Amino acid sequence: MTVTVGIDRLGFYTPQLYLDMTALALARGEDPAKYHVGIGQDKQAVIPPTQDVVTMAANAATQILTPADLADVKMVLFGTESGIDNSKATAVYLAHLLGLAPDTRAVELKQACYGATAGLQLAADYVRARPAAKVLVIGADIARYGLRTAGEVTQGGGAVAMLVTADPQIFALDPISTYHTADVMDFWRPLDRTEALVDGKYSTNVYLDFFKETWTAYQHQTGRTIADFAAMVFHLPFTKMGRKGLRQVLPEATAAHQQELTAAFEASQLDNRNVGNLYTGSLYLSLLSLLRHGALRAGDRLGCFSYGSGAEGEFYSGTVQPDYRRGFDDAALTAMLTNRRAVSVAEYESIFQQQLPNDGRDVQLPVGTDTAPFYLAGRQHQQRQYRRR
Repeated sequence: MTVTVGIDRLGFYTPQLYLDMTALALARGEDPAKYHVGIGQDKQAVIPPTQDVVTMAANAATQILTPADLADVKMVLFGTESGIDNSKATAVYLAHLLGLAPDTRAVELKQACYGATAGLQLAADYVRARPAAKVLVIGADIARYGLRTAGEVTQGGGAVAMLVTADPQIFALDPISTYHTADVMDFWRPLDRTEALVDGKYSTNVYLDFFKETWTAYQHQTGRTIADFAAMVFHLPFTKMGRKGLRQVLPEATAAHQQELTAAFEASQLDNRNVGNLYTGSLYLSLLSLLRHGALRAGDRLGCFSYGSGAEGEFYSGTVQPDYRRGFDDAALTAMLTNRRAVSVAEYESIFQQQLPNDGRDVQLPVGTDTAPFYLAGRQHQQRQYRRR
């Protein structure tokens, strides 16, 4: 018997602060249209030192996990390129914060922005073999390029949490996906750096090439064409990137279908425009945005393109389920994004410099202004001090 597997619930967390891109553009002597139109970003999440990928993941996961789920989840797959330790997995810290049972498998996955997709596919295979299983998959990152750099406008951060089960409420995965890997130096972060190195134009070209490669391979393997899709969902380090990807395949569609695909893309990029780059979580925030803002129907097939610099790409698909809106809390997500506080450019620059230093010294962080359920209180004896309110 074939087991239907996919995303049963989706949660998302980003901190309570953001930077308006008009303010950043003016401070950097740029035309705001360069950021709003040329890059496709309106707001950028600002990550305070009291939040890291572990706390953001916990804040996202608690949105979707019931007490019964906490008892049933036996695997945590944590995709991130913002790991906090060169040995111990972020997933282990997360499993402890959530109170998961000791007989839980917890692993961190890294391949730039592709890590969460690797986790999703591994989780799906696991559940296909064990239909009663539940797997928690995380995509959490803090995108840092540095102040006054070319990549500054594509910073951001947050966490997406996905519960993968049989008979999912939201999105049932198709069994076939296509992937492509090549050793490419378009983006990387050496061990001695907290900010990434990137060749932006080259990375965009590689992204588009990998999309074309995996989309073509997918069509050959499945016999499907663009006519079979209600929407294409993209990894969005900045929203203009996905728009370029969509334009590559729009000529394959009829005029009427082109309008539908374009409208779906507009819905899929709304939340990303107001959060910024999540690295591993960007594709899944875009999927969530489409589910929240798009005109979807049960049975609609969505194509998803995941890309991680360095480089690895994957194209996969799935179908929207009848009760998909029950799998996320739309009102709470809207309130979280609406109630954030704008910071000035000067405040943003100060917060950017306040991340935990790499010298290992004890640090006590100013936790009073952080209202999230989980937060980072500081570091003692080389150990991060996590707290729950």
